[in-house]
Amino acid sequence: MQKLLTATALTAILASSAFAQEIKEFNIGILGGENAQDRLTSNECFRAKIEEALGVPVKIFTPADYDGVIQGLLGGTLDYAWLGASAYAKVYLTDPEAVEVKLTKQNVDGSTGYYSIGFARKDTGITDMDTAKGKVFAFADPNSTSGYLVPGAELTAKYGTLEDYFAEVKMSGGHEQTIVGVANGDFDAGVSWADGLGNWEDGYNSGAFRKAADAGLVDMSNLVEIWRSTLIPEGPMVVRKALPQDVKDKVTTLTADLWETDKDCAYAVAAGDAKDFVPVEHSAYDGILAARKLQEGM
Repeated sequence: MQKLLTATALTAILASSAFAQEIKEFNIGILGGENAQDRLTSNECFRAKIEEALGVPVKIFTPADYDGVIQGLLGGTLDYAWLGASAYAKVYLTDPEAVEVKLTKQNVDGSTGYYSIGFARKDTGITDMDTAKGKVFAFADPNSTSGYLVPGAELTAKYGTLEDYFAEVKMSGGHEQTIVGVANGDFDAGVSWADGLGNWEDGYNSGAFRKAADAGLVDMSNLVEIWRSTLIPEGPMVVRKALPQDVKDKVTTLTADLWETDKDCAYAVAAGDAKDFVPVEHSAYDGILAARKLQEGM
């Protein structure tokens, strides 16, 4: 019996050691949308919590564009990211085995969607997309759902080729760049994202406007909403599929419990006020996958 117990204990120790050797670090990718330092600051609390839970060094990576996170997940150099639906679609269409969908953000009203919001400076006299005709218009990033895929498709369907409708169409590089660019007069109008709940003057409850307003980058009272997309499914939080199951479970549980355990940290991660991080399925993104296939001629 003693030999059996010893053998069993030895097996458990070896299994534990093998698990420890499977993961020596954990890397989080944060999509563009605000400057790199703000992304690091907003997610530092989250990084520290995951590091404590996993017992290995955890690093945050802030590539200059969305594709940096996408390629990191596909190449296995990133383990976790909160993607927009379009970015997830690109990952899945490139390699359906690269990541697993786990969670998404639930708004304060219980919904799990958000909007692409068209906006302009109040003093320009632009009040809708009709009066934005012939102006300089900014999108965020080719891989952004609310910053390009959805508004580009919806506006093209209504107004035709956007390069003909607007005086110039530009890619700002990210949501923060679009918001600040419009506020500073670099662009006449543009699109960014928000949950559409709460007050415009606050940047709504959550989203890129809220982040910019909280950071003091813009005074929302100087901007005006000129357009709103149909509801977009909130993007998924994904983990690299090849990770050990225990690692995936720990990170998912920690994230799912974040609003209950540390509201300030959850607020920073969620880009504003929300209700929870809740489970989501791949099927929630079927429409975005179809749109992405059309965009890429697949």
